[in-house]
Amino acid sequence: MKEQEKAEIKRLSDQLDILNRKEPALLESGDAEKLGALLKEKEALTTEIERLRNVRVEKLSKEAQKLQKLPFNRVITKKEQANMGALKKSVRGLVVVHPMTALGKEMDLKEMTGFAPKPF
Repeated sequence: MKEQEKAEIKRLSDQLDILNRKEPALLESGDAEKLGALLKEKEALTTEIERLRNVRVEKLSKEAQKLQKLPFNRVITKKEQANMGALKKSVRGLVVVHPMTALGKEMDLKEMTGFAPKPF
């Protein structure tokens, strides 16, 4: 469910790619009616893809803001990363964000960071 927008964007992008491949053949044949319908459909797909991207970014922003509001955050050490299960059991409510994920990139993280309601 979390990546529902991502899957829908991929599906629509694939459809748009198919239409882009059909366009040269229609231009060559000179069928203006089919070409007009194709361009209209391409425009509709493009606007829907853009809308879904904005929805996805907004969801990420909400999650990033929620994490930033948590009172404690710090970089997770290599030793803690090696035993992440024990760390998560010892600190209730801990959320770990990796810098290579979409959320981590949005938050401009350079290292794996933990966010929690209590000090850890």
